[in-house]
Amino acid sequence: MEDAGVIMRNVAIVDTAAVAMAITSIVEVHLIDERLTTVDTAKALFRDAPEVQQCYYVTGGISFVLVILSPDMTAYEAITRRLFAQNEAVASFRSLIALDRVKFGAEVIVQ
Repeated sequence: MEDAGVIMRNVAIVDTAAVAMAITSIVEVHLIDERLTTVDTAKALFRDAPEVQQCYYVTGGISFVLVILSPDMTAYEAITRRLFAQNEAVASFRSLIALDRVKFGAEVIVQ
């Protein structure tokens, strides 16, 4: 299945507490516009940020949904300043801090 491109990659799911990454945040990002250069620049920035674990370009009134891991709120604030507050392409962002990781993983069941 790997040779056929069905399996894109094998991953390990790490216990975030064991690696001192206590804060998981889901962030909604709204860009100033949806022009190709604006979107492509944002995609590259988010793709290259090691704290960003997942990034989705979405519809429905926001531009991106990101999952970000950080060790504490001080580090998280620094991340938000770098990726969003100091980014002229970002109109606004909203952070949702996870209280509990109820379900996680990437299991896909093919029937």
